[in-house]
Amino acid sequence: MTLRVLHPAPSRGAGTGTLVEADPVVEAGTVVEAGTDEGRARLRELYAPPAADWLRLNLIAAVSGDAAGEDGTSDTLSNADDRAVLAAIRDLADGVLVGAASVRAEGYRVPRSAQLVVLTASGDLSGHRMDPDRADRVVVVCPAAAVDRVTETLGADVAARATVLVVDDDDHGVVAPATLVDRLRGHGLRSLVCEGGPSLAGQLLHDGLVDELCLSTSPVVIGSGLPVFGRERFDPSRLSLSQLMMDDQSALYARWLVADGPATRR
Repeated sequence: MTLRVLHPAPSRGAGTGTLVEADPVVEAGTVVEAGTDEGRARLRELYAPPAADWLRLNLIAAVSGDAAGEDGTSDTLSNADDRAVLAAIRDLADGVLVGAASVRAEGYRVPRSAQLVVLTASGDLSGHRMDPDRADRVVVVCPAAAVDRVTETLGADVAARATVLVVDDDDHGVVAPATLVDRLRGHGLRSLVCEGGPSLAGQLLHDGLVDELCLSTSPVVIGSGLPVFGRERFDPSRLSLSQLMMDDQSALYARWLVADGPATRR
């Protein structure tokens, strides 16, 4: 589990939350042993968000842009280094945001530190693998019409401890991404990482709500038919590369700042 820094991360201006191009956190060429305590601490330093209110996407894709591997999930695109980066990013977040389709497809578990936030329009969370003992860190966001279905598919033990946040939807049962983010920030979840699925990631980009994209690129080409940002059409968002690492299997780990993201408008 070895990661090599190819492009240095910028330092943070003291007390300002502003990214500074000089004085990188680590130099290019630095090796991070992701399987050690020191390496895990360094990853948390490298991925620390520069502001309290921060929304990042953390996604993995094949070189071909596919979000699913040969088993139909992201598991076969991932490896131990990717999971170490994932753990560091989750540790730094208040909430890990996922769509209900990802919960059903990938059997999401509750992270070890952050709260798991699930957005659902239908209320169908069947197939989850949430531990009832950690269910007090589960937050479900849904329209009022979906509450009963949420309770049913979570199961009695998880539903008894989980938090359900009811939000307004439109005539088609769709929750606006801005409504979702505002509700979570009002609940005290200021630093958010969205892990998909592709449709939710695309909607957040479409509505200009993303500060940063953390993209792991798996060294494989596959035609899974599942684009990493879904099929949502949206205008270009200009990105700036702030950090790039590579592991021993040639997988790449990039941090892209969204040039016209919310942080620049605050």
